Amino acid sequence: MKRHPAPGFCLLILATCFAWPCASAGGAVAHRIPVVFHTDIGTDIDDTWALAYLLRCPELDLKLVLTDTGDTRYRAKVAAKLLEAAGRSDVTVGLGRPGTMGDAERNLAPWVRDYELARYPGRVVEDGIGALIETVMRSPEPVTIISVGAVPSLALALQREPALAARCRFVGMHGSFDIGYGDRPPAAAEANVKGDPAALRAVLAAPWRDVVLTPLDTCGSIEISGDAYRGIWSATDDPLLRAVIESYCLFAPRVTWMTCDFFAVRSTTLFDCVAVYLAFSEEGLRTEPLSFAITDDGFTKRSTAAEAVRARVALRWTDRAAFERGFVERLKKSIAR
Repeated sequence: MKRHPAPGFCLLILATCFAWPCASAGGAVAHRIPVVFHTDIGTDIDDTWALAYLLRCPELDLKLVLTDTGDTRYRAKVAAKLLEAAGRSDVTVGLGRPGTMGDAERNLAPWVRDYELARYPGRVVEDGIGALIETVMRSPEPVTIISVGAVPSLALALQREPALAARCRFVGMHGSFDIGYGDRPPAAAEANVKGDPAALRAVLAAPWRDVVLTPLDTCGSIEISGDAYRGIWSATDDPLLRAVIESYCLFAPRVTWMTCDFFAVRSTTLFDCVAVYLAFSEEGLRTEPLSFAITDDGFTKRSTAAEAVRARVALRWTDRAAFERGFVERLKKSIAR
């Protein structure tokens, strides 16, 4: 028998959706949403594209970049160099919990070899977890956390400040339900889940104002090619896009999980960019509430068990082409703060 979510859960979702700030029908930004970008930037290149995209979304007001997993200082260098290229040293860079990291994961090491965090004109905080708590708890309005990596530092933040979740909306690139890598079935153990399943269970069980996820089902199909890609590739007079392409060129020969010999003609899969989009719009996506279990080996499986977590999950595109057009248009248009 088909099971429906509890009425209270549905009412909470509806209330949150209608209350959340968004762009007006005429395209003008009615309100800028304060945002924290939680990322494992520096391994896959899609985090770099996602941060650049976020900086070109006028609906979003980036307050903090929090780096997580592995060498969080290396990751912070990547984020800081990109922010500086964009002229956005007003954004704080915070270092999450440090860990071990192999050379095979440092795919942008050549890009930041001569870049020191001390050079970043903005604020760098060693205790990035504390910076996250400070940003959220001092904000006069709810903050959206855009999470595009494994979440151990977020789990630690919730332990340190249990009131954090009630003041935030969580938007994540996590999971795989019907579609896996390569934009085809079956579902896969998605990397951001597999990286720390226990931490993700703890994070998604917290009482967020809203939880929205893009799993591989929707984010695993996003690539930019053809004239759209050539327009970005050739935007050498734009410091932010030049930094994206420069880092992509250095990433391509170093990545170990694929042969990236196509970097001059198209992007890799831009998983994380869909999470950025969901922070301000769900147009073109079919999102539905799901209950699911997070397994120790990194799978997200539909479940009605008491310990299951719940989220609104973007499972299908209704107009992916419109998203991709808008994505490219935003990247190519510098947004004045």
